[in-house]
Amino acid sequence: MDIPGDWRKSSYSGPDDGNNCVEIAPTPTHISVRDSKHPAVGPLTVPAGSFALFIDALKKTP
Repeated sequence: MDIPGDWRKSSYSGPDDGNNCVEIAPTPTHISVRDSKHPAVGPLTVPAGSFALFIDALKKTP
């Protein structure tokens, strides 16, 4: 499995919420997600295709 290195913070993270949000790090095969408040806890890593299905399902949720 690829090791993530380029973490990006959600665009929804802003000054009103203390800049606390989730961060993602894509690799060619997987997506890693971590809590920006506790990055040392470790990421949740899933296959890229599964992550895409998850995001699509979230977009369809009312």
